[in-house]
Amino acid sequence: MSATRDIDHLIELMAKLPGLGPRSARRAVLHLIRKRDLLLTPLADVMQTVAATARECLNCGNVGTTDICDICQSEKRANGELCVVEDVADLWAMERSGVFKGRYHVLGGTLSALDAVGPDDLRIPQLVNRLEAETISEVILALNATIDGQTTAHYIADQIEHRVSVTSLAQGVPIGGELDYLDDGTITAALNARKKL
Repeated sequence: MSATRDIDHLIELMAKLPGLGPRSARRAVLHLIRKRDLLLTPLADVMQTVAATARECLNCGNVGTTDICDICQSEKRANGELCVVEDVADLWAMERSGVFKGRYHVLGGTLSALDAVGPDDLRIPQLVNRLEAETISEVILALNATIDGQTTAHYIADQIEHRVSVTSLAQGVPIGGELDYLDDGTITAALNARKKL
């Protein structure tokens, strides 16, 4: 068994990825090994590069390879609209839709009494600081339509509604739905039909 220890370890690590179990991980690893030159070696090189260079944007919380991400650096995106999302996967889902042309703020989760996650455990204080430092006219709360997501949206709205217009995504996002799993058309409809909280 020691001869396959590294391969077994790779399978164990792959099985920890979302959407992959032990059997899927085993199939993926076998495929990578069979396509070593085409997939495995380039994948290993890119993963090593990303491991060394990936970082969180100091401004919004997006993931990139610079301290301030391309979205935050873009003057074209400084239109006064700030879209607040739960995590980076939700930001990427919004970007895939191609509808939103403003900037983002990633909270890093939602408020949860059961998990002892309070406002200071998220990037809510940084959001309030951004409202003071940047020219923002509207905050769009694009949080998942879960109990924790809605609780977080209402908390944020209470904290900032006296400073800016606060809206949320409307039709198209089902209760219990998560942005990362929605198609582009649903995200577009929800963003276009946002409403004031």
